[in-house]
Amino acid sequence: MKKLVISIVLLNLLAACASQKPKEVAAAPAAAPTATAAPAAAAQTNMDPLNDPKSILAGRSVYYPFDVAAVQDADKPLVQAHAKYLSENANHTVRLEGNCDERGSNEYNLGLGQRRADGVKKMLELGGAKAAQLSSVSYGEEKPKAAGHDEAAWSQNRRTDLDYTK
Repeated sequence: MKKLVISIVLLNLLAACASQKPKEVAAAPAAAPTATAAPAAAAQTNMDPLNDPKSILAGRSVYYPFDVAAVQDADKPLVQAHAKYLSENANHTVRLEGNCDERGSNEYNLGLGQRRADGVKKMLELGGAKAAQLSSVSYGEEKPKAAGHDEAAWSQNRRTDLDYTK
């Protein structure tokens, strides 16, 4: 008999638990947008990705090892992103500026800088940019990014810069 009473009490407790509706938590009212938040959000939506410092397009230089003109694997995503941007923005043009470090003759460095700029140009065209949007020039060793006569400086000077104009 004792077991029957305990069983009935337990069944009633279980039934009572199952029949209770969960209490609803009142949702906090949504904060109204402030006057300063709306223009900031609108400005961010309209920002040209070319001018966004967080965008891959903020990178405007392709770097090379010594005496190499081929775009390295590490810089291919950057060039591909610029190609996509140019294909979607026909009103933009870019000048590709090939540069070298100070080692080598002036003539050799001008030729190497031109091969570097032309290599990036070809990749941009293959990625969808129009030839009319692109121009290439070599500065050889004449426009160093870094001063110095060591590998740290030379590695910054072996590059192709993407210079956008409207």
